[in-house]
Formats: sequence, structure tokens, C-alpha cells
Amino acid sequence: MTNSDAEDTPVERFPSLTTSRLTLREIVPTDAASLLAIHGDREAMRWFGNDPITSLPEAEQLVKTFAYWRKPPVLGTRWAIERDQDHRFIGTCGLFRWNRNWKSCTLGYELARDTWGGGLMTEALQAALAWGFESMALNRIEAQVHPENAASLKLLERFGFVKEGLQRQAGFWGGEHRDLLQLSLLRHEYRAPSP
Repeated sequence: MTNSDAEDTPVERFPSLTTSRLTLREIVPTDAASLLAIHGDREAMRWFGNDPITSLPEAEQLVKTFAYWRKPPVLGTRWAIERDQDHRFIGTCGLFRWNRNWKSCTLGYELARDTWGGGLMTEALQAALAWGFESMALNRIEAQVHPENAASLKLLERFGFVKEGLQRQAGFWGGEHRDLLQLSLLRHEYRAPSP
């Protein structure tokens, strides 16, 4: 172990996480094509908050953006979600916009459309949220969700997220201003969903 290793905190080292079916790991340049497959899928990105990307260079830039979050001072963490059975990159999830003084951040996630409905994002978020409360010392995790994104709202409510209100025309994608529901989860409210 080097001196720099000894001085690293758990937040500064990239936090790889494991669940029963998944590995949450660092997003690396070789993941760009997999990111493009997901972020280029208009239906998968319908409620994501950005227009779908259309080229490999855009995906490569997204990899760089997620890597930038990890540069000191760490702004957040975005994990690649890799399915253990076939080592396939199936999506990402992350905690970003970290405000250390307020002990808060924002949650984001997306999953390849052909893997929807299998409980994989529930499994990934359970690991990510627990890590955020423990290693980042968070008290509050926020999420913004389109009011028509019923699947995402149901997922967050299973963890204990509470709707706080409507942010009028807070988002802009697909050429339209869009309302977003503001939700939050406080440390003492967090609960792991039942299987």
C-alpha cells in the first residue's frame, strides 16, 4: 500500500459494490458503446431528462463526464450496472450534485429496456443508497421524476421516497419544457424494499 492509498477515504477510492446478481463498478472508456445502446434508445430515455445521444463520441463524452464527478473535490459517483450472469453492462445509477455542507445529493439511474421489470434496478439502488447514507454521510437524497413516469415513481416509493411537490417546467428535453415531481428520502426514512 502506498501513502496515497493510506490517505484515501472510502469516498475518494472508486466504490465498487456487489449485490446478489449485480456488480456496480466504475464506468470506463470501453463502456461507451454500451452507453450509446442505452442512451440512444428513445424509449429507454423517454423520461431520463436528456435527449437521446446519437453517436459514439457523445457516449465517450458521457464516460468522461461521469469520471469527472470523481475528481477532487468529488461531486458524486455514477456506477456501471453489470449483470453477473453474463457480465453485460445494463445501465447506470448514481449520486451526484453532492452538497457536503447540507449532506445532500441527487439520485439518477437508467436501465436497458430489455432488462426492465426484473427487479435489477431495485437491487442496484438498494446498494447505492445504502452506500450514500453510510460513506457519504448523507442525510437527504433527492430525485426529480416526470409525473407520468409511473414505474420510476413506484420504485422510489418502495425505498421510502416522499413526494414534496411539483417543479413547474423544471426540465427541458424533446423540445418541450416539462414538469417534474420533487421527491426526497431522509436517512431515518430509508428502508430496503421487501423482495
